[in-house]
Amino acid sequence: MNEIELYKEKTFEDIKHIDSNGNEYWLARELQNVLEYKRWDKFCNVIRNAQKACENSNYEVFEHFSQVGKTSKMPNGGVKNLLDYKLSRYACYLIVQNSDPRKEVVALGQTYFAVQTRKQELTEKEYSELTEDEKRFYQRNLTKKGNYSLNQVAKKAGVKNFDLFHNAGYKGLYNGETADDIAKRKGLRYREDILDNMGSEELAANLFRITQTEAKLKRDSIEGESNASEEHYNIGKNIREVIKKNGGTMPEELPTPKKSLKELEKENKNKNNLISNVKSK
Repeated sequence: MNEIELYKEKTFEDIKHIDSNGNEYWLARELQNVLEYKRWDKFCNVIRNAQKACENSNYEVFEHFSQVGKTSKMPNGGVKNLLDYKLSRYACYLIVQNSDPRKEVVALGQTYFAVQTRKQELTEKEYSELTEDEKRFYQRNLTKKGNYSLNQVAKKAGVKNFDLFHNAGYKGLYNGETADDIAKRKGLRYREDILDNMGSEELAANLFRITQTEAKLKRDSIEGESNASEEHYNIGKNIREVIKKNGGTMPEELPTPKKSLKELEKENKNKNNLISNVKSK
């Protein structure tokens, strides 16, 4: 694992939050600690510079820097109200760009957010212009990140049997089918990844299941493996009901692509190798 990937898993992703709509956000005071700013007033100067940069880029500042309040207990038993900000990924990117570059953690953060923010910049128009296979790769990448994040939250909730936990979500979304049932229905080989054999629409439904479950476990501070699995099942079932209500196609009725993403990756790799060999002759 390279330095940036390690930084991602141990730093920014650990303080990321997911709201009830599945949207990610960070809190400024938590980011302050990660970026090693001891004084809030000093960090506020960085935030103000980031807000100016946001405005100069013709983005709505309030959409990326939302003021929120939090309370802190005082030694005398009283409570003090503290200003905080709910930050988008783009806001975090601007903040690290305006932080002290002499700090190693800031330098790493600048690299990390520069890469990650670009990945988030795919607009609706750009997405619509992708081929179906390109959409599949894009959605699969998001589900990989989502499952990693969900597993961390589930582990904190007390989940140990992750096969049981994930199957609960599949059962809710797929009308009782487990991962093995889905694999058999799709005609997959042993241990072949079911997510690699889904179309973009089916992947999107599973991504919604993943993000909503993570948000629920966090929001309600769910504890215990059975409770976490029950919530996962309920989220999957609720999404299924929404699909049905909107007249959509049930996940198990969506077509399985002719080629898995692993096969497409292998074909692209072989094609690129062939081109390289031809050019070298």
